Amino acid sequence: MASLKALKIRIGSVKSTQKITKAMKMVAAAKLRRAQEAAMAGRPYAERLEGVMASLASKVTVSESSPKLLAGTGRDDVHMIVVATSERGLAGAFNTNIVRAARKKAEELEKAGKTVKFYLAGKKGRVLKRFYPKQIAADFELGGIKAIGFSHAQAVAEDLIARFDAGEFDVAHLFYAKFQSALVQIPTGMQIIPVALPEGGASTATAGGASVEYEPDEEAILADLLPRNVAIQIFRAMLENAASEQGSRMNAMDNATRNAGDMINRLSIEYNRTRQAAITTELVEIISGAEAL
Repeated sequence: MASLKALKIRIGSVKSTQKITKAMKMVAAAKLRRAQEAAMAGRPYAERLEGVMASLASKVTVSESSPKLLAGTGRDDVHMIVVATSERGLAGAFNTNIVRAARKKAEELEKAGKTVKFYLAGKKGRVLKRFYPKQIAADFELGGIKAIGFSHAQAVAEDLIARFDAGEFDVAHLFYAKFQSALVQIPTGMQIIPVALPEGGASTATAGGASVEYEPDEEAILADLLPRNVAIQIFRAMLENAASEQGSRMNAMDNATRNAGDMINRLSIEYNRTRQAAITTELVEIISGAEAL
């Protein structure tokens, strides 16, 4: 049985931990609202641009002059999995779920005979180095950034596109956590290079679509629009991750605070019982000594 002093020290330690987790929950809750608003505001534009790109991809005729970001390389051998995670931990299963979804996709591709590489965007994605030490193509540094901006997503997109143009991979998939609520964050994967056709194929993309006229010309517009689409989808993933991270951290710290409270109650009961036993033992010794006299 633990001594009274050891129990008292442990109770004090758990109370200190509870104060920290409670403070972290409040900070996460304060940050969540702003991150959620940014994620919700970015969705319509990203989803609409994704739909426009899918429509164009369904209509393009693959030729030597076709933009590679739209038509692809004509191969499907090497896949790059972009794993967007956070820089900090203590966010429950947020990062773990993203990494697990990316690993599942990698296993499916490898079973199909494809070569898989990983592009890490976020410190917590580095756990993949333990499982795929020779397949990490890049580890983009996002540490020290207080607020994610479009410029950060654009930097990732430019590096990724440069690698695609250099022939390092044929297809790129992006994995992140889509924000639903503080309790629910859904690991999501999507193809960002080349532009993916919607489910149902070309018929779905072209159904009800209008004819498209390019001004000034098709090449000039697509040259600007296609890289922007990659950057926008990455930026969308970062915004969704920012909201998901705060929601998951708030929930995790709330659980930790309640668990600390339960532990304090158990330790307090054990402390009182130990103290009562010690008092009872002392009284028995005093009474026994008095009777002996």
